[in-house]
Amino acid sequence: MSAPLRVGVLGVGRIGAMHAALLAGQVDGAALAGVADALPEAAGKAARSLGVAPYVPEALIADPSIDAVAICTPTDSHVELIVAAAAAGKAIFCEKPLSLDLGEVDRALEAARRADAFVMVGFNRRYDPAHRAVQQAVASGSTGAVHLLRITSRDPAPPPVSYVKSSGGLFLDMTIHDFDMARYVAGSEVVEVFAKASVRISPEIESLGDVDTAVVTLEHENGCFSVIDNSRQATYGYDQRVEVLGASGLAASENPLAHTAITADGAGFRAAVLPNFFIERYRLSYLHQWQALVEAHATGEEPPTSGADGRAALVLGLCAKASLERHATVRVEEFAAIGH
Repeated sequence: MSAPLRVGVLGVGRIGAMHAALLAGQVDGAALAGVADALPEAAGKAARSLGVAPYVPEALIADPSIDAVAICTPTDSHVELIVAAAAAGKAIFCEKPLSLDLGEVDRALEAARRADAFVMVGFNRRYDPAHRAVQQAVASGSTGAVHLLRITSRDPAPPPVSYVKSSGGLFLDMTIHDFDMARYVAGSEVVEVFAKASVRISPEIESLGDVDTAVVTLEHENGCFSVIDNSRQATYGYDQRVEVLGASGLAASENPLAHTAITADGAGFRAAVLPNFFIERYRLSYLHQWQALVEAHATGEEPPTSGADGRAALVLGLCAKASLERHATVRVEEFAAIGH
């Protein structure tokens, strides 16, 4: 058997800690080699709990015994870390978005191209078994030509104001996953974007110039339409669904419940609650994502969610923001070349 891919995790906040825990013993063909954080005490605490060495980010990237890095740091640090990791010869996994600036994304991807670096972007929802089954139904032709694609993505509660201040707003921190899913499931690029959004939940979000409730319509090259609806607050739980209506039939993914038991009486039927948030809902997809990375890297294949996929989703987010500001449909071609 070949040696495992030794991965160092950069950033051990909520998402980075989750990735590190998976790599520490649940991903076949991979091993956690170390953790780093801008806060040394955070790196030390995570390292002790997982039985690995703590690093500062620069030292982790420079360590020749580490094969790959997982970039789970704040978005504004992604590009410099990608550039450094590519120069150090590392395979790279980076959480979305690569950057909020398209020109910076192109700088990172160009550095990776020059170094012939493996770069995979963290669009984990592609690896969810239910969502993937919908995509495979489309790809196999069982739904027939896609007419309509509907994506629902609703959080159980608004994020902290501190997060919104630097996240790029709803279209770039939340809907960006749905933009990627639309391209993935429809199997067709987007040519036009129209967005409507407002503040229905949080005055604090409004004070930052962001929105918390949105509907986005996408027109694809193949003629199908995607409709995305987002909310920062669904009081019943974390709501994630995808539905395709095609010429030959329908394919849809539903929310998994906490368990499958039901109770019934004269007042009706009751079922379990939805998962609380994204780590609970998508834990299996994160594991499958790492397995896909390890397999692609080992066989020399292209990353299944590439830097180009990260760029395309960011372009759609920028189009949605422009559409909202202009109260008009935006052509994707207008934004696609901005970073070049």
